[in-house]
Amino acid sequence: MDRERLDLISDFAIAVLLAFVLGLAWSIGDWSSLSALRLPDTDDIMRLQQVRDWLGGQSWSDLTQYRLSTGVPMHWSRVADLGPALLITAATPLLGTHRAEVLAVTVWPILLFAGALLLVGRIARHLDPDAARTAMVIAATAYPATTIFVPGRIDHHGLQLVLLLGATLVAIGKPTFRNGAITGALAATSLVIGMETMPFFAVLGAAALLAWACVGRGGDARILGLGVGTLTGLGIGIAGFASRQWRYPACDGFTQQAATGLAIMAIVPLAVAVLGRHIISVRVRLAIAAALSLGALGVVRLQSPACGSPYGQVPILLRRLWLDHVGEAQSIVTASFGVAFGYLGVMLAGVAASAWLVRRRPGRNAVLLLALQCTAVAIAAVQLRGAYTGAMLGAPALAIMIGAARRRGILTLVTAWILSTGMLYPIAAEAFVPSARRPAPSASTCTSPQAIAALDHLSPGMVMAPIDVAPGVSPPPRTPSWPVPITATPQEMSQCTGFSRPQRPGASDRRSMEGPLRGLLRR
Repeated sequence: MDRERLDLISDFAIAVLLAFVLGLAWSIGDWSSLSALRLPDTDDIMRLQQVRDWLGGQSWSDLTQYRLSTGVPMHWSRVADLGPALLITAATPLLGTHRAEVLAVTVWPILLFAGALLLVGRIARHLDPDAARTAMVIAATAYPATTIFVPGRIDHHGLQLVLLLGATLVAIGKPTFRNGAITGALAATSLVIGMETMPFFAVLGAAALLAWACVGRGGDARILGLGVGTLTGLGIGIAGFASRQWRYPACDGFTQQAATGLAIMAIVPLAVAVLGRHIISVRVRLAIAAALSLGALGVVRLQSPACGSPYGQVPILLRRLWLDHVGEAQSIVTASFGVAFGYLGVMLAGVAASAWLVRRRPGRNAVLLLALQCTAVAIAAVQLRGAYTGAMLGAPALAIMIGAARRRGILTLVTAWILSTGMLYPIAAEAFVPSARRPAPSASTCTSPQAIAALDHLSPGMVMAPIDVAPGVSPPPRTPSWPVPITATPQEMSQCTGFSRPQRPGASDRRSMEGPLRGLLRR
C-alpha cells in the first residue's frame, strides 16, 4: 500500500474518532433535550418537520409549511432533507418513528462533522503534510464552526460548509478538467441548498480565472470543467429540486433568479476557454477574463435584480422585530463585544496565521486560503455567520504555525495552542464580559415543554405565539379547515407575545404585519 493511501486512511480514522468522541460527549450532555427532540435551533426543528411532512406524504416539490398561518413557503430545498430522511427511513422499522428521528438528528451532524474534519486535514496536507493531524484537532475545537455540527443541528449550514471545504480541496489540486468540474458541481449543489456560501465560490471561480490567465494554456482544462460542472449541476438541481415557488422573485434561496445568476456567471469560464485558447499573452488573457466577468455581472444585475440584496424584501418591521435579533445574522457593529469576540477570535487568529504563511511560503494555495478567510471576515462584518467558514479555513495555517512554534520552545508552543483553540474565545469573553443569564423556560412561558404539551390537548385551531413553539406542537391534518378559531385567551396572548390585547391590523397595516403574523401556528 502506497504512502498516499496510508495517509488517507490515517486522516479518515482520526476524523471519525474526533467526531465520534466529541459527538458522543455533546449527545450525553444534551440527551434530555435530544431524546425529546427539543433541537438547538428553530431552523433545525423546522427542518425535521419538513422531513416529517415529506415522509408523511407531502409533495416533493411542495415546500410550504402549513403549520404557519395559512401556509408559508419555505426558501429551502430538499437537498438537506435527504440525509436525515434516509436515516429515519432506514431506522424506523427497527426502532420506531420517534427513536429513528432521535437517531437521525444525532448521527447526521456527527457524520458531517467527520467529513469536515477529514477535508480540513486533506487541505492542510497539501500545504504541509506534517500539519494534517494538528489541523484536524484545531478544526474540532474551531468555535463557532463546531456549533453547526453538534447533535440536533440538522439545518443546512453544516452540509454547505462540507461542500465548500470539498471545493477548496479540489481547487488547490491539479488544474484538470475533472477538478474544475467537481468545483462547479459543488458550487451548483450549494446554491440549490442556499445562498450563504456563494461569495466563497465566487472567490474560487475568480482564482481559477486568474490562474488560467497567468499560467497560459495549462489552465484551459480546469476552467472549461468549471463551467461545464456548474451548468450541469444547475440543470440537475432545477430538474430535481426546483419547488413550486421556484419562480418567486427573490434571491434568498434556490429560486429562478438565483439559478439564472449562477448560470450567467458559469458562461464566463466557458467563454474565456474558447476565446483565449490561442492567446499566450498574460495581459490579454487578464483583459479577456476581466471584461467577460464584468459583463456577466452587469447582465446578472439586470436579469436577477433581487440577488443584489437577498434580504431586501424582508419588511422593515419584521427585520426590526426578528432578523436583527438572530445571533448569526447580526453584524460586528450590532453584536455585543462578548458575542463578537467569541465568534471572531479564532477566525482572526487564522487570518493572521495565513498571512504569516503566505509571507513565509508564498504560493497559490496559501494565497487562496487567505483570500477565502478574508471573504469570511468581510461576511462576518455584515453577518456573524461568516465566522463558521473562517474558523474552519484557518485551521491549516494555525497547524503549520504550531509546528513552527514547537521548535521555539514550550512557552511559544503553549501560546500558539491557546490562540488556535477556538472554544477558548467564548469562554474568555464570558469571563471578562459576562452575558446576562436568561432564565430557563418555566411552566408559565409559552415555549416550555409543559405549555406545548398543554396545547396538544386543545382542539385543532390557531394560536398566536413565538415561532419557536410551532415545530413542537402536534402536526395538523393534511387539509386543515379555514378559518379556524384562536385557541388562546387574550391573557395568554399577552403573556406569550407581548400584546396587551389582540389587535386587528387595519388595511394599511396588513402588509407590514405580514411577517410577524406568520408566527401564527396551525395545529
